[in-house]
Amino acid sequence: MWKPNQAGPLPPSTPEPTRPSAPAPTIYESSTPRAAAATVASPVVPSGEQATIGKSLFVKGEVSGSESLYIDGKVEGTINLPGNRVTVGRNGQVAANIMAREVVVLGKVRGNVNASDRVDIRSEGSLTGDVAAARISIEDGAYFKGGIDIRKPGDSKNGHGIVAAAEPAAITPNATLPLA
Repeated sequence: MWKPNQAGPLPPSTPEPTRPSAPAPTIYESSTPRAAAATVASPVVPSGEQATIGKSLFVKGEVSGSESLYIDGKVEGTINLPGNRVTVGRNGQVAANIMAREVVVLGKVRGNVNASDRVDIRSEGSLTGDVAAARISIEDGAYFKGGIDIRKPGDSKNGHGIVAAAEPAAITPNATLPLA
């Protein structure tokens, strides 16, 4: 029991709670840079707005909207955020198809990813599924299993084989004329 009138027990008991609480801020501080590391890359997002699905949250169904999303919990279903960034945090576990402008994977993703700009799989990340994007980056130590479809930034999603076949034919003669 705590008694404010006793001066003797307070100094010994004060350092004891300080010692256990000292590692707690260290743990908190070590998790803060992780969150900061995820937000360090977010200045690329011009809107600046970002929703978060925390560690203890589980979402089942369709996630859609018009702002960027940081996932540190679990999501099953579909994620449809065209024009925005989806970041799967280190604790994030996603079993969903993702459609976004940009996808950054630090955690685990099972599902197809369709990004109009880029997909970035960091060294701690794991992605199992097909990727369709204009750019892809896979760091050393990352896990990836699936197919990759690199699209030109101007290509539409509906231009399957015909548009892709027509564009190189139109570009190839122009590229060979200066070389000849």
